[in-house]
Amino acid sequence: MKKHKGNKKAQLIVVVVFAIIAVVSFYFNKDKVEPSVSAPNGNIEISYLDVGQGDSAYIRVNDFDILIDAGPRSDSDKLMKQLEEKNIDDFEIVIATHPHEDHIGGMTKVFEKYEVENFYMPKVSHNTKTFENMIKAVSNEGIKAKVIKEGTSIELGEGARIDVYSPMYESYDNLNDYSPIMKLTYGNNKFIFTGDAEVESEKEVLEKYADKLKGDVIKFGHHGSSTSSSSAFVEAISPKYGIISCGVDNSYGHPHRETLSLIKEEGIKAYRTDLQGQITLTSDGNNISFKTEK
Repeated sequence: MKKHKGNKKAQLIVVVVFAIIAVVSFYFNKDKVEPSVSAPNGNIEISYLDVGQGDSAYIRVNDFDILIDAGPRSDSDKLMKQLEEKNIDDFEIVIATHPHEDHIGGMTKVFEKYEVENFYMPKVSHNTKTFENMIKAVSNEGIKAKVIKEGTSIELGEGARIDVYSPMYESYDNLNDYSPIMKLTYGNNKFIFTGDAEVESEKEVLEKYADKLKGDVIKFGHHGSSTSSSSAFVEAISPKYGIISCGVDNSYGHPHRETLSLIKEEGIKAYRTDLQGQITLTSDGNNISFKTEK
């Protein structure tokens, strides 16, 4: 009889221990689970700006004005003209994906024209005048740069959020791989931004977040270069639409033949700034429509 009671006691202890383990596991892993977003109210507008051989995207959602990259210095006047047409008072969020000039060349003009509340960039510096000018502009704004990296999450009001999957590590050989791979969720629609992230960074993200990458629209990495947007990465996203930001007759040959072949194979409807100018999409959280400048 005593033996039977001892077994009962042991069973109870086991149950309690497993319950404690489950609670602790949930507590320490809860930040790794992406919470669902609420139903959106209204529309989101995303404009992939025409900044020549560079990258820049403007997002208007709820009460947020957001800029991802600012193109090269040579096309900064063109960038500012497109932004001024949108009647922006200030920017709640500005993101510099990485320190290359064709992504941050117009940042100083953005900071001169607009008040910026929050500025994000990866934890990396670059020994160029363009980078130094950007950092000085941030300092003059009276704000500090926030580090964007794996695990960063930015709430954008009702029905909208940005989740960041990279960079995962402190150091990369290629500056492009510091680019954050991000998913912007608006209702049931999802939009992937990649900066110039290369295949190495894509592979890291695929190994850990393949089940979270599915999206409706992808901004192809590195202006449509063959060193980005691997078939495995694009297949994980399975997008209906794709955006390529590049300059007319650029010296790099962007977009590369390999990327165009992949787009055709996957049946993706692609838009290009070199052919169509500024590309603007609108979504109500379920349906996406496009309009192009040209």
